Amino acid sequence: MRRGDRAGALPLVVVPGMLCDASLWSDVDFPAGHDVHHVPLTEPDIGALAEDVLAAVPGPFVLVGLSLGAIVGFEALRRAPERIAGLCVMSANAGAPRPEQYAAWRAMDGLIDAGRFADVVEQTLPDMFPGRPSPEAARRYRRMAQSVGPDAARAQLAAQATRTDASAALRTARCPAVVLSGTRDSLCPPTFHRTIARAVPGARLRELSDAGHLLPWQRPDAVATALRAVLAAAERDEPALSTTP
Repeated sequence: MRRGDRAGALPLVVVPGMLCDASLWSDVDFPAGHDVHHVPLTEPDIGALAEDVLAAVPGPFVLVGLSLGAIVGFEALRRAPERIAGLCVMSANAGAPRPEQYAAWRAMDGLIDAGRFADVVEQTLPDMFPGRPSPEAARRYRRMAQSVGPDAARAQLAAQATRTDASAALRTARCPAVVLSGTRDSLCPPTFHRTIARAVPGARLRELSDAGHLLPWQRPDAVATALRAVLAAAERDEPALSTTP
């Protein structure tokens, strides 16, 4: 569907990572005039979560995803590439799960089942920040994770285990795309994002120095800039971002 056939400004469908909710994006200055639809991760299957994304709005939209949210977005792209008018991917991994990841997810699920959800939150906290987080940053993350809660966390762990390699889906993208990576993201390092950017035709890769996993908190201005660039290109019907920043 061409821009001229669309009614109104493109909406954004925004999908957070594991143990994250809509507050993940609260520091980001979303482009004015565009509706923003937040999709929570509450289903235990990547396919079902992708259907939630596709059901969030009718017609084309710009997909914004971090970590597990980006992985869900990859599946939405595989199922309905014509719906994805633009992509903003951050802190993500397009590969299939590794054996040690399955083991870690089973261990976390066992802790939650035993009533130790707070321990899981503490285990995940160091991977969210570049180095030791400030007390306020740690409290903010704990509040967000507790708002997600143990039931949704178990569903997210189950969904993680249904992931598959997304490389083929990424190659089907025919829309402007930007891939954001924190250079100090220990969970999803820059090499993961270079792979994603190579797979998506015409994608622009931005590596953000001294940033970790939660880029909307750590680099909200860079996220907002990326969204503006993707939306501007999508509304001009450009298949990719220009090569100049």
